[in-house]
Amino acid sequence: MSSAQSSPARATEAYDVVVVGAGFAGMYMLHRLRGLGFSARVYEQGGGVGGTWYWNRYPGARCDVESMQYSYSFSEELEQEWDWSERYAPQPEILKYANHVADLFDLRRDIQFDTRVERAVFAERAKRWSVTTSDGKTVQAQFVVLATGCLSNARKPDIKGLDDFKGPVYHTGNWPHDDVDFTGLRVGLIGTGSSGIQSAPIIAAQAKHLTVFQRTANFSIPARNAALTNEERDAFRENYPEIRRFAREVSRNGIYAEQPDRGALDDSEDTRRAKFKARWDRGGLTFMYVYNNLSLDRAANDTAANYVRGKITEIVKDSATAKLLQPNSHPIGTKRICIDTDYFATFNRSNVSLVDIKANPIEEITANAVRVAGSDHEVDALVMATGFDAMTGSVAKIDISGRGGQTLNQKWAEGPKTYLGLMSAGFPNLFIITGPGSPSVLSNMIVSIEQHVDWIADCLVHMRKQGVAAMEADREAEEKWVAHVNEVAHGTLYPQANSWYMGANVPGKPRIFMPYIGGVGVYRRICDEVAANGYEGFVMERAEQGLTAAAF
Repeated sequence: MSSAQSSPARATEAYDVVVVGAGFAGMYMLHRLRGLGFSARVYEQGGGVGGTWYWNRYPGARCDVESMQYSYSFSEELEQEWDWSERYAPQPEILKYANHVADLFDLRRDIQFDTRVERAVFAERAKRWSVTTSDGKTVQAQFVVLATGCLSNARKPDIKGLDDFKGPVYHTGNWPHDDVDFTGLRVGLIGTGSSGIQSAPIIAAQAKHLTVFQRTANFSIPARNAALTNEERDAFRENYPEIRRFAREVSRNGIYAEQPDRGALDDSEDTRRAKFKARWDRGGLTFMYVYNNLSLDRAANDTAANYVRGKITEIVKDSATAKLLQPNSHPIGTKRICIDTDYFATFNRSNVSLVDIKANPIEEITANAVRVAGSDHEVDALVMATGFDAMTGSVAKIDISGRGGQTLNQKWAEGPKTYLGLMSAGFPNLFIITGPGSPSVLSNMIVSIEQHVDWIADCLVHMRKQGVAAMEADREAEEKWVAHVNEVAHGTLYPQANSWYMGANVPGKPRIFMPYIGGVGVYRRICDEVAANGYEGFVMERAEQGLTAAAF
């Protein structure tokens, strides 16, 4: 394949691969491509590496996967040398880690920052992509890899009068890079998903008054965050080979944790409560691993949900507020469960109030207030914790045209369609990292990112060896995979929630369950089998031959 061509004599640069995004997916993809001898260029709309962690700088932002596991596994040197300071790493530390990786592997020389990919057009005869960027340049590439991230397209709500508000408006998904000081201000926080739950206690400690506008109460488990000791770090490092193997091959969500061997109703009520208490006291996502049927059986799920509702009642002193904070619209865990530090206790503060906007939606925002049910709640600043156009939003911002001029947005108008979450029929040589139809957001993202990058890298090597010019998903295989993803999802309780997994947080977005819920280990085996069977379900096109089935 060609090497990069970038000289004053040539108007168009050419690469083997263009990668869109320099988050954890884009950085590892670049590292693998270099090692295999492919020329590559990465375009990143932000001013630095880190992806989601570059943009999400809101107060209290931190990962909900323990830091020793939310890390790359491809480099033993990196695993052993990096010291995480806390059980759950805060955003600044994760961003520092991303920058350390970029420095360690000298990645920045092949990344162009502050540059959006605006358009990508596939030329069927040449079997190449023309990629146009926000600086007006068009480059050529045989392959395009979308490493755009699942939670990187912040969603600004359409609320009447929002543009008329005179104070500052912040979005948790696109936070200023300078410190924001809410001291002495009346702050309105709209949204109680993960970012709202993490930021509320921090804002409340600064602000003169914090008003939280809640549409949907969410389940949240205490993080029990703490500094990591040298002994804890060393124990992880010594056991990393087994931890990584388990996360990849055994775990459903890419997290190393005890696996339950029984259902919730197999224990007595006293035993069950004792187990829930132990996990509540331990903190974190493993609360949902107490039993093996919490996502499958509503009666089992209710035992966990009722326990958490009871804890909210214990923590929140005002009974009316406690009742509003108790989730009743969905089974626990069917929206991504949150972890927090003193979220529910924050509502015991005299300077914090909760407004229910499910019963009475926001009517409008005025110059200095949020109007609900005819009452004005005066605020000096607004924080929008309204989430993302998840999984498809960042891809949708790019005008991508495949065979016959069809755009990806046109094809996905009724919901995203992919084969294995890796490719979409009609768009040859266009790969997606952790796309819809893969475990992605239901997993430890770095585990899923590494698996996708390695699969794509192996596939490109296979194509190079076999003289294949273009590859795409077979439409029938794609249809079967989409049906399988939804069939597996509907065998669980997940579709009972109006979650961003279903696109329910974006008005007008098609309701389709986007991630693959079958488990990280199962999914990996499927992908490995597909590759071992000559990339079954994909269609290959040799340089000067017609389309052939994916078998050699």
